[in-house]
Amino acid sequence: MAMASQEIETLTAALSRLPGLGPRSARRAVLWLIKRRETSLVQLLEALSAVRDTLVECDTCGNIDTANPCGICADPRRDARSICVVEEVADLWALDRARLFTGKYHVLGGRLSALDGVRPEDLTIDRLLARVAQGQVDEVVLAMNATLEGQTTAHYIAERLEAYPVRITQLAHGLPVGGELDYLDEGTLAQAIRARRPVG
Repeated sequence: MAMASQEIETLTAALSRLPGLGPRSARRAVLWLIKRRETSLVQLLEALSAVRDTLVECDTCGNIDTANPCGICADPRRDARSICVVEEVADLWALDRARLFTGKYHVLGGRLSALDGVRPEDLTIDRLLARVAQGQVDEVVLAMNATLEGQTTAHYIAERLEAYPVRITQLAHGLPVGGELDYLDEGTLAQAIRARRPVG
C-alpha cells in the first residue's frame, strides 16, 4: 500500500534524482515543502518556472544565464585579453565565486575521454580557437579538473593553441589530484588561480 499519493511519490522521485539528494533526503524535502505549501512551495514553483522560461546558453562562452551574451561576456569591466577555459558551467561558477579572475571564460562542455567516446569535435574547442584567432587574447588559462581526462584535454588544447601568439597557463596543482573544481573551497581555488603557471 502506498504511503503517499502518486503525485507526491512522483515529486519525491524527481527530487531524489538531484545530486546530493537520495530518497530519504528527497522525502524530507517534500514533507517540508508540503508543510509550507502556501509560501515556500509557491516560491519554488515560481523560481523553477522563471528559470525554465528564461535560461539560455551564451553563444560566446557557453555559460548558462538569462541573457545572450551572458552577464560575464557583456561586462565591459572584464578583461577580454584573458580567457579561462573550463570543462563545465559548474566550474565557471565555482571559479567566478572566488572573484579573483577578472577575464572572460570559455566552457568546453566536457572533457576528452576515449572511454566515453568524447572527441575534440564534441567539445567547443574550435569555438575557443576562433575567439583566440580574432587576435585580442593575450592569455589562455587552462582550468581543467585535475583528473587524467582533464589533463589530457588541457594538453590537447595547449597543442592546438601553439599556432597563436598567446601565453598558455594552467591552474597550479595545489588542487587535489582527482579533485573537481565545483567541490573545492574558495581558499583552494584562490590559491590555484594566483599560482597559475605556463604550460610545457
